[in-house]
Amino acid sequence: MSADKRIPVTEERWERLHQLKKPGQTYDELLDELIQEHERHQLAERARTVREQDSEELTSLDEL
Repeated sequence: MSADKRIPVTEERWERLHQLKKPGQTYDELLDELIQEHERHQLAERARTVREQDSEELTSLDEL
């Protein structure tokens, strides 16, 4: 389902978005790419947190 929405942004933000946009790429595609990148970053951060918690809670076999 396609719907056109307007998102108010400052002139500075618009320029920064425009600089990120590749030739032929739509702003919708750019925003989708940025959202996916953000979600991958969040997932990597959660994985790092879990690894750190696991290593803090586990006892090394050498210590047994």
